[in-house]
Amino acid sequence: MQPRLDFYTASPEALKAMIALETAVSRLPLEKSLVELVKLRASQVNGCAFCVDLHSRDALKHGETERRLFAVAVWRESPFFTPRERAALAWTEALTRLSETHAPDADYELLTSQFSPSECVDLSLAISTINSWNRLAVGFRKLPQD
Repeated sequence: MQPRLDFYTASPEALKAMIALETAVSRLPLEKSLVELVKLRASQVNGCAFCVDLHSRDALKHGETERRLFAVAVWRESPFFTPRERAALAWTEALTRLSETHAPDADYELLTSQFSPSECVDLSLAISTINSWNRLAVGFRKLPQD
């Protein structure tokens, strides 16, 4: 697969806005480990090789275990995740696959059982942001770096 274009240099102003959004998401009062799991799962669903690589490495740097990272793709069948993480992963899949799921009530109820209203918004913004990054990286074929 060949990269199509470098979206950073093609539209620096647009990317400046994306980076500002990413910076805001990084400052939200959610657990960093949880946000990395969410970014990894959305990237897996979207087939974003660059972001799967990036967020797997970032999660490891922040203390995540390899065993749990390997299990993110099968989190529903895995015993390694807390109820809060399961709620976040379910909501991640619901919003990432929005055209299929329409954000079902069951996933929303699970979300609100584990997260406060402000955390629900913060998590949804983090999910929206990684989905935007995935669309850029997949659409323009950004490849993992050595």
